[in-house]
Amino acid sequence: MAPKDGGEASSKLVLYSYWQSSCSWRVRFALNLKGLSYEYKAVNLAKGEQFTPEFEKLNPLHFVPVLVDGDVVVSDSYAILMYLEEKYPQRTLLPADPQQKALNLQKYLEEKVGLEERLLFVQTNIEKGFLALEKLLKDFVGKYATGEEVYMADVFMAPQIAVATERFKIDMSKFPTLSRIYESQRALPEFLAASPERQPDAVH
Repeated sequence: MAPKDGGEASSKLVLYSYWQSSCSWRVRFALNLKGLSYEYKAVNLAKGEQFTPEFEKLNPLHFVPVLVDGDVVVSDSYAILMYLEEKYPQRTLLPADPQQKALNLQKYLEEKVGLEERLLFVQTNIEKGFLALEKLLKDFVGKYATGEEVYMADVFMAPQIAVATERFKIDMSKFPTLSRIYESQRALPEFLAASPERQPDAVH
């Protein structure tokens, strides 16, 4: 679908989100980086609102986030980010260089951890993923994940590290490269504005 007027939103974007969902967080972060305004529709996963008939029409898999752009409905954070990148090319999240682009896409770590999993199991799996990322990035000396600009790899990585440290108490001293990059990511106003506690459905 070709973007209209250089990628301006033809109608207001609507994001179905849950404040604590890290997948929703990365989409909020990407929308903020692209300067796209959107309507926030809270889906309370704790209360089972993802199983309502209204939400089931949008995503029969009952997951957040879901992005609605006019007649287009996109679910899954990765698919949403790719859609935004194509439809709204301003402030690109993927570098032009093919190798850099591939590296950004390689960093996509799908979360396969259920809410009921034991903490130790969760920590072990997160640490395995972080160890792989640490090895992948150890030769990079840029401010962000793949250089001096914020790209899609940062959009995936920053919420994941935030959740790992705050919710799952991962010791980041084992991952010096990731820790250094995260310090830069967490200072971004677009990241802070997307953070769970700043969302309208946040419970403090």
